[in-house]
Amino acid sequence: MMRPKPEGTCGLRRFAQFGADISYLRNLRKTPVDGQKECGRLPFSPVDRLKECMPSSKSEVLQGTLDLLVLKTLDSMGPMHGFGIALRIQQVSEELLQLNQGTLYPGLLRLAQRGWIASKWGVSENNRKAKYYSLTRAGRKQLEEEAESWGRMSAMINRVLRAS
Repeated sequence: MMRPKPEGTCGLRRFAQFGADISYLRNLRKTPVDGQKECGRLPFSPVDRLKECMPSSKSEVLQGTLDLLVLKTLDSMGPMHGFGIALRIQQVSEELLQLNQGTLYPGLLRLAQRGWIASKWGVSENNRKAKYYSLTRAGRKQLEEEAESWGRMSAMINRVLRAS
């Protein structure tokens, strides 16, 4: 389990493992660059500015729907490896949803930690070692609850859209 990084260290503790002097490294980040007299703060967050310029993707998975999609895929297809799950969701969504590894695998880990899916190592179709995921009894119950909740939510959104 990862421990939270202590505030103010900027990850400098890792350098200390390799014999670097932390006080020297801390002073480096305070040293002006390119002849500046002082290191100042920007009046805005560069990350927020990037978010303003970046268009949101229409194929973005809504928060909370990934669990439902994965559970339903495992329910209908049986045990599958992660790449197979991603391909199936992409296929059923007619190429509108494309899950990358940074989205799918943390989601699979979260589902396993909640006891909704189980995993075991096996051999894939191309003879490679792969982790196969399957739905548990608790996962099947969760799928029913999630599907019911999704139905209510989408019906409510449709009512709002029709009324406006």
